[in-house]
Amino acid sequence: MGAMTMNWDEVAAFAAELPETEVSTSYRTPALKVAGKTFARLRTEAEGGLMLVCGLDEKAALLASGDPAYFTTPHYDGYGSILVHLEQIDPQELRELLTEAWRQKAPARLST
Repeated sequence: MGAMTMNWDEVAAFAAELPETEVSTSYRTPALKVAGKTFARLRTEAEGGLMLVCGLDEKAALLASGDPAYFTTPHYDGYGSILVHLEQIDPQELRELLTEAWRQKAPARLST
C-alpha cells in the first residue's frame, strides 16, 4: 500500500484537536487560525502547497533535509513559514508541524 495522500479536510481534522482552532479563510483560500491569527493556509491550486508558520531555523532545516515535501518561493524568503506538498508529506510529520505552527500563534494561556 502506498503512502497516504493528505488533503485539506485531513489537515483541518488534525487542527481540530488543537484548542480554539477555527477553520477560516486568508487571502480567499482556506486557512486555520487560533485567536484570529493564521497558522496554516492552503494556497491556490495554481500556487500549490500548504503554508505552515514555523521558525526560520526550522524552515532552513526542513529545506536542507532534501525531503521533496518541503519547498519555498521567493515570496516567503526571510519569512517564518514553510510550504508543504500535501501529496508528499508524512501524515505524522504534518501533524507535528501543524502543532508547532499552532504553538507559534496561540496565546500563552493556550499553549501551556
